[in-house]
Amino acid sequence: MKNDNRVILTLDAGGTNLVFSAIKGGEEIVKPITLPAHGNNLELSLGNIVKGFAEVLKGISEKPVAISFAFPGPADYPNGIIGDLGNLPAFKGGVALGPMLEDIYKIPVFINNDGDLFAYGEAIAGMLPEINKRLASSGITKKYRNLLGVTLGTGFGAGIVHNGQLYLGDNSSGAEIWVTRNALEPNVFAEESISIRAVQRVYSQHTGNESDRDLSPKDIFDIANGQKQGNAHAAKASFEQLGKVLGDVLANAVTLLDCNVIIGGGLSNAYPLFAPAMMEQLNGKISTYNGQNINRLGVKAFDLESSEDSKLFFQNEQKTITIPKSNKQVKYNCNKQIGIGRTHLGTSKAIAIGAYAYALNAIDNN
Repeated sequence: MKNDNRVILTLDAGGTNLVFSAIKGGEEIVKPITLPAHGNNLELSLGNIVKGFAEVLKGISEKPVAISFAFPGPADYPNGIIGDLGNLPAFKGGVALGPMLEDIYKIPVFINNDGDLFAYGEAIAGMLPEINKRLASSGITKKYRNLLGVTLGTGFGAGIVHNGQLYLGDNSSGAEIWVTRNALEPNVFAEESISIRAVQRVYSQHTGNESDRDLSPKDIFDIANGQKQGNAHAAKASFEQLGKVLGDVLANAVTLLDCNVIIGGGLSNAYPLFAPAMMEQLNGKISTYNGQNINRLGVKAFDLESSEDSKLFFQNEQKTITIPKSNKQVKYNCNKQIGIGRTHLGTSKAIAIGAYAYALNAIDNN
């Protein structure tokens, strides 16, 4: 990918902003351009999508071979049609966004979920290669090949990379993690506790002041850290609740996937505030009917943002054992463990790299 000279136009589309870029050789070649999403107005939203790509084209001298970008679901991604979006309600009823852009720019257009491309970018150029490089430098033969990426922001998204390939599912609906069950309120979906609105709601509930819902997560984060006036206890509680529900969702996902987890999105900046509650869920206990406690996971989860956990994760505890009825010996990776960490590339850059790699792969295998 680094030696590929083809240029791909990219976009990271969220409920609030549209971030445009251009990638060549796995690197951004323009300064990203950010425009408002206008999720409640289809004409303004489509206008800014066209405008953003046009602005990027002005900043590059080479002709792009494709457009590849992230857009929230549900969607018919293979056909480039966006469905009924909770965070971008203007697209309700189905909008043929991919075909529209192909008509305008006369190049192939590939659309995927932002969580998918975030995970793909981190698997190609972020968390996975960094972990494997560090393991190798420590003399550990184990190599990680799978990754769950989750994004925390206006919504709660995810993507799965298995053996270097995106897992999309038969209906382009793989890793729709936002609709998983909420551990605190089983009749409510998880995103209601893992999103910007969740942090705002819980903070205002604790303060008893409905107008506190107007505070941004950054404001609440600063209050929790004593950098802004407000109710620090309520601020900490809002992120702690997010971490608790997130940890429960990740525990269920890791039980099925057995892989490292990378966390991105705007709310990932509050990682130090929600990570303890998240890790407590992952490494906690679950009970039998007779009251016996067993580990929640079949693996041990390590917080790679913690220097202590990171040191333990990368310790070389491989054993050398003798093959029965032989004098030969083999190495034995006796520890079952996964790492949890915050985006290595930055969310938008990871999505852009994921989009770039996906487009090149699709063009080369067409």
